[in-house]
Amino acid sequence: MLSFTIRRLLQAIPILLGVSILVFLMVQMIPGNALDLMLPSDAPKDLIEKMKAEYGFDKPLWQQYLRWLWMLLHGDLGVSIFDSTPVAATLFDALGNTFVLAIPAAVLGFGLGIFFGVTAALNNGKAADKALSMVSITGVSLPHYWFAIVLVVIFSVELNWLPAQGMQFDTLPSTVEGLKSMVLPVITLSLIPMGVVSRVVRAAVLEVMSQEFVNTLNAKGLWSRSVLGHILKNAAPATLAVMGLQFGYLLGGSILVETVFNWPGSGNLLNLAIFRRDIPVMQGTILVLAAFFVLLNLVVDVAQALIDPRIRR
Repeated sequence: MLSFTIRRLLQAIPILLGVSILVFLMVQMIPGNALDLMLPSDAPKDLIEKMKAEYGFDKPLWQQYLRWLWMLLHGDLGVSIFDSTPVAATLFDALGNTFVLAIPAAVLGFGLGIFFGVTAALNNGKAADKALSMVSITGVSLPHYWFAIVLVVIFSVELNWLPAQGMQFDTLPSTVEGLKSMVLPVITLSLIPMGVVSRVVRAAVLEVMSQEFVNTLNAKGLWSRSVLGHILKNAAPATLAVMGLQFGYLLGGSILVETVFNWPGSGNLLNLAIFRRDIPVMQGTILVLAAFFVLLNLVVDVAQALIDPRIRR
């Protein structure tokens, strides 16, 4: 198991390097730069050249990348062009706010998804299966931002039960108002993971139930709950892979949701950086979120290997 983990860690290094190259090149392809917003249209040429030299925009792309990579290896994500604050401090504060939403959304979405998927599979073809499948498909199909707006209109504007926007606490919710401010964004973010996990669990459980060993266990007269435990264990690797990806999407795909609820997370930070053309913030945010995807896949691979030893071969 240790050799498998070390091998996967070593494989992650070139992947992270490739991710850094793609992130750097993708950001460079965005039309214009932050200097267009910082300087007036009639700014003197010598001032423009001075600002380009200060932020390294006068160097060839490969030199800019190597300089950026060297800074990354020393834990420096650069400085925001917009407000001159360190990108790392701003980004990790925003990531903390995103995790405050992503973790409960994952618990809610994954919990409901597993329950709906298992229940639908055990009632295959029956009314419960059709109803839960409809709920799952609806969760996958509804756009995040549209569902968020609907929730705001109903529960904030019409009923005035929950706050429409903002984070009503500093770090962690410690009051009723703080918890209330989390309800709508958490429900919105949990919708798609619930639908995806439910569909995958249903398919995985049905596939395992069709295998011969399940019929053998039933023929031996084992208690149905014991048989279900074997079924869930065999369906777990596929479910874990999807859950890892979905948690990554909760961190990186929440831009519109955080914008709708004015939540100061990484998605909202990235949205602001795009509009401001703040290249250091864009590069740092995208790279860190992409690195989370790589690390989540690594954790999922190790967890799958622990559950199913055949994966280690």
